[in-house]
Amino acid sequence: MPDAAGGARLLSVRNLSVAFHREGGETLAARGVSFDLDKGRTLAVVGESGSGKSVTALSVVRLLPYPAARHPGGEILFKGRDLLKADEAELRKIRGAEITMVFQEPMTSLNPLHSIERQIGEILKLHGMSGEAAVRRRVVELLTEVGIPDPESRLSAYPHQLSGGQRQRVMIAMALANAPDLLIADEPTTALDVTVQAQILTLLKTLQARHGMAILFITHDLGIVERFADDVVVMTGGEVVEAGPTAEVFAAPKHAYTRHLMAAAPKGEPPAEQPGAPVVVEADDLRIWFPIKAGFLRRTVGHVKAVDGVSLTLKAGETLGVVGESGSGKTTLGLALLRLISSEGPIVVLGRRIDGLDSRGMRPLRRDIQAVFQDPYGSLSPRMTVAEIVGEGLAVHEPRLSAEARDGRVVEALIEVGLDPETRHRYPHEFSGGQRQRIAIARAMVLKPKFVMLDEPTSALDMSVQAQVVDLLRDLQARHGLAYLFISHDLKVVRALANHLIVMKSGKVVEAGPAAEVFAAPREPYTRALMAAAFRLESISGAT
Repeated sequence: MPDAAGGARLLSVRNLSVAFHREGGETLAARGVSFDLDKGRTLAVVGESGSGKSVTALSVVRLLPYPAARHPGGEILFKGRDLLKADEAELRKIRGAEITMVFQEPMTSLNPLHSIERQIGEILKLHGMSGEAAVRRRVVELLTEVGIPDPESRLSAYPHQLSGGQRQRVMIAMALANAPDLLIADEPTTALDVTVQAQILTLLKTLQARHGMAILFITHDLGIVERFADDVVVMTGGEVVEAGPTAEVFAAPKHAYTRHLMAAAPKGEPPAEQPGAPVVVEADDLRIWFPIKAGFLRRTVGHVKAVDGVSLTLKAGETLGVVGESGSGKTTLGLALLRLISSEGPIVVLGRRIDGLDSRGMRPLRRDIQAVFQDPYGSLSPRMTVAEIVGEGLAVHEPRLSAEARDGRVVEALIEVGLDPETRHRYPHEFSGGQRQRIAIARAMVLKPKFVMLDEPTSALDMSVQAQVVDLLRDLQARHGLAYLFISHDLKVVRALANHLIVMKSGKVVEAGPAAEVFAAPREPYTRALMAAAFRLESISGAT
């Protein structure tokens, strides 16, 4: 099967179907999937969670949980060989050498107990390289190639000692170790800051041009697809609904689902500020410094200044957006305002100073200050039903409520966030990511709080689900006069929600002001860099 230039086609997937054994029968996760990928080109497979894109990618290297999964039909031709008919010995030779993968979350993909040198070196040794000195030289070359500064000093580092962007670069180094022909990248930038995301994408493009490898890129972010992919395949419900050159698909999408994805970015503006609205949260010169201890006696030799002199004011019905890269201090700031970590400097919530209160003193205020976190699956107990999760706060703060009255309040909260109350006796794993985030929001809202900290509540969600959650948060704010502290690195979401904005870097506020003014004319170079990384394709996307 020839490619566009008349050579042998690198990868050709034909009528692929994927089935999973479930209690009571089989579920088709993908059906009739077909696409081609040539050497040196990038093919993006896009779609929302459950569309079948990751299942298709894992099928290429036969990494699905067999025999629970099987392929009822289709072919996966790699260099003319049908990988569905390959035995384990042949697959072991291909995996990690001719075909490699980079996954979404490097912290879960890297072994926390092994050094970076050992993990990259293991890939080289498994595929034939011998000699410790030669392996070490190659590891240093790979770390240099992916942009790790001073690579020799990082050889003994463990994954937790690297930033998110550095960990992803290590994953790319491992993927490149044996000069693969095909790199499969499954959501490799979803959990990264916009500037780091741009760096990783640029790195992948540079390495692709240098080595001539093909990239199969799995994502739900169409902005990335538009600037990164040569061709695109759109999937929903396990089927391909549209495919073609990226420029053509974006210029004139034919399928309604493709048009839906392109229109799914968060839109709109935050509720208007209300004159005379009361102040809900104030902080002045807030500091959170973590001591650095060294020596036999563990003396303090310095401090990590996670938050250093931050002041803010937040009124009822307003949203204060807090943006910055990982490590800028934005989450630490939010946790301090909730009095979940210690800090120095006055914090006033609902007219009461809380920075000196212990856990007992904070208890009466807890129902008025709530939080919604980034990962709804991690923040919801898998052993509790939705009714128990949402009603837990009521049991603590309103113990005199009868079981019937509590259940009624749970039902009201679920209806308010757009969930069917009949599902309240199910467990979190039975819901989608967007539904789980709605459950987390319902848990916060059932207590009728005045202040809610929202820490990256949309970063793990599909674009269309992000838009739904943003609309829900705006609606709840307008209805109840809520004050939001919205922490995010996604500036498009922040722009749709925030009245005011503070930009943090290395624990300090480098720019602050009305959100519309900061977005329209950022003054600081750091803010301009964030904006450039987030909005460089906005005018193109808007035109499509």
